[in-house]
Amino acid sequence: MQRLPTIFVTHGAPTLILDDCPARDFLGALGRQLPRPKAVVCVSAHWEAARAVASAAPRPQTIHDFYGFPQALFEMRYPAPGAPAVAGRVAGLLHAAGISCVVDPLRGLDHGAWVPLKLMYPEHDVPAFQLSVQTPLGPAHHVAMGKALAPLRDEGVLILGSGSATHNLADFRYVRGLADPARPYVKPFDDWLVKTVEAGDEKGLAGYESAPEGRRNHPTPEHFLPIFVPFGAALAAGEGRGRAIHRSTTYGIIAMTAFAWGMA
Repeated sequence: MQRLPTIFVTHGAPTLILDDCPARDFLGALGRQLPRPKAVVCVSAHWEAARAVASAAPRPQTIHDFYGFPQALFEMRYPAPGAPAVAGRVAGLLHAAGISCVVDPLRGLDHGAWVPLKLMYPEHDVPAFQLSVQTPLGPAHHVAMGKALAPLRDEGVLILGSGSATHNLADFRYVRGLADPARPYVKPFDDWLVKTVEAGDEKGLAGYESAPEGRRNHPTPEHFLPIFVPFGAALAAGEGRGRAIHRSTTYGIIAMTAFAWGMA
């Protein structure tokens, strides 16, 4: 079986799936550019838990974990099947690496998962499930999670991190529209991020708060942590040098940068 790459995407605002923008077009084409997976494990910034939790619902519900958005979003569903057996495999791999993990038989797909997946696999025919982030445990823990899950790449499972390259939502109060020019503080961090990922610099990436405008772009860490799981899975195979596969900005404050490791 062909080894799958690992991927990190910025999922943006929930309205990404409705917006006419380059990031939506990119995600709409991404699924066709990847080998077809047996299942997708999505590490979403929108599921935080005290320890690792893998969702094992056979038919995951679509979670509308937002408010104040167009009604069309609340009417959307992503009825992809779950992958309970693969979720159990994830829990087993993490336990073997000394990382506590439990299985949740009910958890559905939050918008950090279903929005990009609905664009990538619009026929909702690829089984999908989620793995939580443990925000207080930081980058090294999530790199270790990724390394533990590396065998999945040879088992047809796509490891997908879904977070945000930049995520200062406090500045949304100044946003005028989707096509706002990037704020001056966004590009220095995004440029640093691309350079660091493409160098495979684990120490540098883990020290993102000290990067140019690091704290301003990530005043809280949960939207950055998902990048470390696909990165860790690639590191385990000696493929730590990733590459940027998309760059654009929405609302002037969200760098929609996406990365791939081990992708031809």
